[in-house]
This record gives sequence, C-alpha cells and structure tokens, in this order.
Amino acid sequence: MSTYREIHGKAVKSVSTDPSAETDAGQIWYNTASDTFKSIVKTAAWSTAAPISTARSNAGGFGIQTANVIAGGSLPSGKTNLCEEYNGSGWATGGVLNTTRGELSGVTSGTLTAGLMFGGNTAPGWNGTTATEEYNGTAWTSVNNMATTVSFMGGSGIQTAAFSAGGRVPANTNNSQEYDGTNWSNGNPINTARQGGVGTGIQTAGLYCGGEASGASADVESYDGTTWTEGPNLGTARYRLGGGGDTQNTSMVFAGSVPGGASKVLTELYDGTSWSETADMGSTAKEQVSGFRGPNTAGIATGGYINSPPGWASTSEEFNQGTSVITAGAWSSAPTLPAAVNSIAGIGTQTAALGCGGYVGPTVTTVSSYDGSSWSPAPSLGTARYGMGSNGTATAGLVFGGSGLPVPSAPVRGETEEFDGSSWSEQTNLSTARSYVSGFGSQTAGVAVTGASPRVGPAISAPNSTEEYNGSSWTAGGGLNTIRYKVSSAGQAALTAGVIFGGYNNPPATVPQATEEYNGTAWTSVNNVLTGFAWGAAQSAGTQTDALLFGGYNATPFSTPNFVTTCFAYDGTNFSTRPSLGTNRGALGGAGVSTAGLAFGGNPNTNKTEEFTGETTALNVKTLTQS
Repeated sequence: MSTYREIHGKAVKSVSTDPSAETDAGQIWYNTASDTFKSIVKTAAWSTAAPISTARSNAGGFGIQTANVIAGGSLPSGKTNLCEEYNGSGWATGGVLNTTRGELSGVTSGTLTAGLMFGGNTAPGWNGTTATEEYNGTAWTSVNNMATTVSFMGGSGIQTAAFSAGGRVPANTNNSQEYDGTNWSNGNPINTARQGGVGTGIQTAGLYCGGEASGASADVESYDGTTWTEGPNLGTARYRLGGGGDTQNTSMVFAGSVPGGASKVLTELYDGTSWSETADMGSTAKEQVSGFRGPNTAGIATGGYINSPPGWASTSEEFNQGTSVITAGAWSSAPTLPAAVNSIAGIGTQTAALGCGGYVGPTVTTVSSYDGSSWSPAPSLGTARYGMGSNGTATAGLVFGGSGLPVPSAPVRGETEEFDGSSWSEQTNLSTARSYVSGFGSQTAGVAVTGASPRVGPAISAPNSTEEYNGSSWTAGGGLNTIRYKVSSAGQAALTAGVIFGGYNNPPATVPQATEEYNGTAWTSVNNVLTGFAWGAAQSAGTQTDALLFGGYNATPFSTPNFVTTCFAYDGTNFSTRPSLGTNRGALGGAGVSTAGLAFGGNPNTNKTEEFTGETTALNVKTLTQS
C-alpha cells in the first residue's frame, strides 16, 4: 500500500501545537499532544452579523462584505429613502435617497463610493419610477432617468456600466436596459418575462436568475452586452431572491420565495457551468437585499420579510467560504445577579466587575462582584441609593450621587464613596447633589456629568454641569451643550477623553440623540447616535474612541413597551449597529470594553446577566478519522 510520503513526496510532520497559518491548508500533521492526525479544511457557512437600524424589505444594495450599502425599501408604514453602510462589523447611517422608494435595484458590483440605484416603486400598489441616483460614499445625486419605468427588476454592473433585466410595469416584463454612466437605453429583451429575479456580474457578462413568471422560476439567462441566452437553471425555482457576484462565473443566489409565500434558506453557487447548493442561511426572510462583489466567497444578506410571525426583518448574515471559521459577535446569557435590581451602577471589566446599589422595591446598599464565572457578595455601600454615577475598576472604584427614597420624589444625593477592593469609604460630596448621573474616568481622575436635581413642581431639572474628581475633592468642569440626564457614558480611565450618548430631558419629555465628547475642559457636540435612547447601560463599556452602548428606553413614557435590546458601537466618529441584547431592558448596569462587554440587572426588575463577545476568526482545523 502506498504511503503518504510516496504519494505527496513528504512525510507527515509531528507537532505539539496545531499550525495557525492559512498557507498550511490542505496539509496533514500529527498532533502529539492530542494523539490525532489533523488538517485545515475549507468550509462554507452563513453567520449572524449586526442588524440594520431600520427593518425593511425590497431595498437595493451594492458593495462588498466589508463596505456595503443598502438604500430604500419597504417598511410597515410605506416606502423609505433611508440608507445604511456596513463596515464589516456594523451598520451606520448613510446619505438619504432623493426619491423615496422600494422594489428598486442596485449594481451588485458597485462600490461604496461609486454606487448606483435605479427604478422601483414609490407607493403601495403600483407607482413605478424611472429615477436613477449615484452614490459617492456620502450623498446621492439624481442623474438621468431610466428609459422605461420598471420595478422588481434585477440589476448589476458598475456605476458607469450597469444593466437592468425583467421586472414589472406593473405586469411582468421582458424589458432590459443599459446605463453607460450618463444615459439609459433599452436593450434586447430577456427571453422569459418575469419579475423578482436577481442580477449578477457585469454589463458584458451578466446573469438574470430566477424570478416569478406564471410561478416561481428556476430560469437563468446570461448576457453578453447584446443578447440574452438561456443558461443552466437554478436547482430550486424561486423569486424575490438575493444574490450577486462581480463576474458571471462567480455568482451566487440565496433565499427567496416559492408559490404560497414560503421562504427558502437555500444558497446556490455558480462556477460558469452549473449551480451547486451550499450552506443554508439562518434567516427565513425573503425579499432580502444583498451585497456580493468579487468571488462568491464573502458577502452579506440583509433585511427582508418574514412570513411567520409576519414582519419586516432587520437581521444580517455574512457568507464566508474558506479555511477560516468566523464566529459572529453576540450577547450570551451568563450567571445571574443574586437578586433582581434596576438602576444599578456598573464598574470594571467583563471578568472583574462590580454591580453597586440600585432599586429592588427599596433602595439598597448591596454590591455584587463578578469574576467572569459567577456573582458573589462584596462589601456594601455606606449609603443606599439608585441612579448613581460610577467609574474606575473593581479594586479601585468610585460611585457618586443617586437617589434614596421615597420614590418618585426621592431626595437626590451627593455622597461619594471609594472602593479599595476590601471596603467602601465616604469621601467629599459632589458640589451639586444629583441622581441619574453618569461618569467616566478613574478613581483619582474622574468625571460626574449631568443628572437630575430636585423636582420643581411636576418636572425634574437637569443640570448641564460637569464635576471633576482628583481623588479627594470635586471641582467644576465644562457645561454640556444639550441639557439632559439618564445618559450613557464611556471613557474608562481618562478624565480628558470621555463621551456621553443619548439621554432624557424633561421638560419637554424628549429622548435626544445627542453625543458629546469631553477633553478635560469643554464638551464638543459630535455625530448623533443612530436612534434616540435614554437610561441605557449605566457605564457604557469602552473608551471615547471604542465604545459599546446597549439597552435603555427609546421613547417616553419609560414603560415596558419602550425597553430596547439595541446595541451600538462608537469609533470616535461614527456609530454602527452591533448584535442586540437578548433581553429588553433599561436602567441596567454595564462594564467591559467594546469586544468584551457585560450587561446586568435593569428595568423591568431583572437579575439577568449577558456577556458580549466580539467577532472572532479561527482556522478550521479538523481531526481526521477513518469514518
């Protein structure tokens, strides 16, 4: 019998640690530590990605997995002009379309800074449009209209050489059109009139796949820039499907519907000769928008409509094919707090955190310590209170301000307490007593910002003042530009590099989206949060340029329907979405950093704890067996 050396010209190497380079793919080695033969193998899989901010179906899209755009689409309330951009980790707000519409198409081979959207439907029923818009990565510009009104078509190509095929006008059409970067012109018709198919490739080597004719179609037609020719059919007939690819021979299709409205999770790849089925999607949404440019090894699918329970989807999934396994970022359940509590203050990291005080019916002095595996009792605060500000670490923490009882007209507090890892000691009070206060920095260089001062009649007064702590006393800092309280904050160890997000103002009862950064002297207004929220994590995990903020309330009154699972990341300039919390809640505690966050407690009263782990990538090492 031939040996491995005789076949491959080399011996199987023995190692105690598995190789970690992609160049080792296909090799076989013997791991002496596990007493097994192993190899790195290629896989194909979909994984959950950060959701879009606005759930929608029938949007247009283009770009690559790490620089993707969706725009327009259908909402429960009608059509939208909203645009979002994906950076490989999360979705951020882009420029709005000039023409509000859904059922439009984009050039799947376009780029974030050179995109194109065209056609579509501007209202329920049929109100088609020929509007065409180009995107430069910041704003949309209206350019020359399409030659023929059409929606639900398939489109692809690039900004200066695009094509449209099929669609409805409002009946199914065999229309095709070409765009040369300036003008549209009608081209030769496709062979089978249908709508809801997807386009892939470029103008001189494209495909129009699937769609709805008299029923779901598996038909695929190829385009050479002049003529449409029947090609190999899809393995599964479907319409309103997603797909893409910047070459005809590296195309991909996924999802879609069959008669009766059932969603399909199937994915098919094209190699220029035939279609083959690969990994199924996790989402059952149809009418998804996609962004696949380049070989069909890395892409993203977004949004859509789900039949059961019926509703618009905000989900995203990434497709990857290669030797690496990508584990998406996610929140996961962790050991629960000893008791349900809200308005709790958080300090520390994911594996060394404190949950301080809060409200459980009465206010409490209780402090719990988390080591990454379990919560345990820690020394109690000297003063019972909720809605405190906090900063520092689990062995050098600081809490300040807050409220006692009775609720809701509780007196605000100015007490400051330091923790040395063994006990709490009272320090100099805040200059201005306040509750629902926020903080950042360290125990010896900390900031207390905003908060609520005593009630004035039915209203609560929100000071815009900042105080700075030097380890022994508080002094005045800069004033905020937007008056509010119940803000979230980040800036774990730097008095001179803090940031606050969102909040609540009363009167008037508003939930602002304002973001402000602090340099140790003054506050500067920067880009708004993607959506207004208040009373999120008591101490948002992270730093001024790398923060994670989660939970809270997105509207008034602060009641159960308005609790959110929303999670955002902030990079010092822009916000983007991240995977949502598993539990809707506000007034929760938070700790950690942007790739390793911790959420605990919250309102409605809960003892639930969740850990956030950022996306990871690892080589797909498999143990070889005889079976």
